[in-house]
Amino acid sequence: MSVKDAIFAGMTMGEKNGIPSYRMFIGGQWVESTNGETFEVVCPESREVVSYIAKATIDNASKAMEAAYLARKEMEYLSPVKRSEILRKAALLFQAHQDEVIKRVVLETGKPISEAHHEIAAAIKRLEYAAEEAKSIKGESIPGGTISDAGVKQTALLTRKPLGIILGITPFNYPCFIPMSKIAPALAAGNTIVIKPASSNPSPVLYLAKFLQEAGLPDGAINVVTGEGAELGDYLSTHPKVNMISFTGSSKVGNRIARLAGKVQLHLELGGKCPGIVSQKADLDLAAKECVKGGLKFSGQRCDSLSRFLIEEKVYDKFVEKVLLEVKKWKIGEIFDEETQIGPLINESALMKVLDLIDDAVAKGAKVSLGKEIAKDSLLMSPVVLTDVTTKMRIAWEETFGPALSLIKVKNFEEAISIANMSEYGLDSSVFTQDIDEAMYAANHLESGTVQINAAPAHGLGNFPFGGDEESGMGREGIGYSVYDMTKVHSIVFNPKK
Repeated sequence: MSVKDAIFAGMTMGEKNGIPSYRMFIGGQWVESTNGETFEVVCPESREVVSYIAKATIDNASKAMEAAYLARKEMEYLSPVKRSEILRKAALLFQAHQDEVIKRVVLETGKPISEAHHEIAAAIKRLEYAAEEAKSIKGESIPGGTISDAGVKQTALLTRKPLGIILGITPFNYPCFIPMSKIAPALAAGNTIVIKPASSNPSPVLYLAKFLQEAGLPDGAINVVTGEGAELGDYLSTHPKVNMISFTGSSKVGNRIARLAGKVQLHLELGGKCPGIVSQKADLDLAAKECVKGGLKFSGQRCDSLSRFLIEEKVYDKFVEKVLLEVKKWKIGEIFDEETQIGPLINESALMKVLDLIDDAVAKGAKVSLGKEIAKDSLLMSPVVLTDVTTKMRIAWEETFGPALSLIKVKNFEEAISIANMSEYGLDSSVFTQDIDEAMYAANHLESGTVQINAAPAHGLGNFPFGGDEESGMGREGIGYSVYDMTKVHSIVFNPKK
């Protein structure tokens, strides 16, 4: 048996016609569905089956919750140094075997391999940072009498304890990094976690579980439940032993989880309709480059994608020209080609939604200045630039999740801010101006979780807190911030006799 085969031993049930058939991970064991069923994962480029995955039943989900519950005290009492050692060892294993995960991300997601490399590198780095975070969880001491004379002789020690069981539910677009951004801080804080990845591309999360298992993580500390359908998600979201739900996905599903979850602590990162505001005082070359990057990265299949640009009328025509030139630089091609930047959309319904929004805009007067070609029998869509878009068109308000850029002419900077704030979403905004007063005005008046000045939205490793307001969610993630939210204050009060 090769080293590669040894490290991945037990993950699969073998192969069907050369296609791997993956088990799920519950209680430290690689298990099949209790009814023996699997589901297919299809490559968006080839439209062929590339994986079979164990299809979890409610019984599987119940066992995952029970395993997480039984392991919670062992994780809580595991020293921060030991947790750090496990996470660091897992990062080294991930680094050594990343090529297999990259391959699965590309095949199951249709993500160009160059982007998959970046995603995996970020996931490994997030794991390394979590190893440091595990050792940085601190408490404080509060002497009596600092607030009032009552209890002047008392002293309180405040520590931070893990919440218990974290439920992570993740989307298809970053099948490795987004799960890692929940798994790593949850474990660093001493929690256990049950994670349900998107059914479109679940195998990368199984590899994460494998690396953590091999690194010495206690059985039951991480459990991966793979399956389809709302029934499974509803069962997990309403389970009485869950202490926190961290969900990234659509606003519709996030709102459903919020209704179901009751008093459970929530972190929801939901949809977005992020504006790129272009002032007449902007560096137009920079603005065009960043706006196109913000709109086309991973074919626009990101909640923080820039899909609408609000441009002051004095520079509108010039900006359109620069955007068209920038878009033409983006290479469309095969997903395993290192130079490819634009790959296929995740599935047919995603493609149909984008085309429907474009058709609605064109019917109401928008102009297709570039794009809309679709390869025959493919999900590969070339980037579309829509000009003369107005606020009467659906594409000005609805999340696009595709490579379609909408350019809207506004009278002035203040109108751009006003239109941006009319959206039901409040995730990210980008402002392009060389005027510091304009930048500060926008930063203070835009209603979004993050405002980027002269750059496209980019959360990176989570160096800064990120998250949305209104229909874009609640709570903030990021290095330090996620661990803080996944712990709770524990007060110990000393009452001396004298």
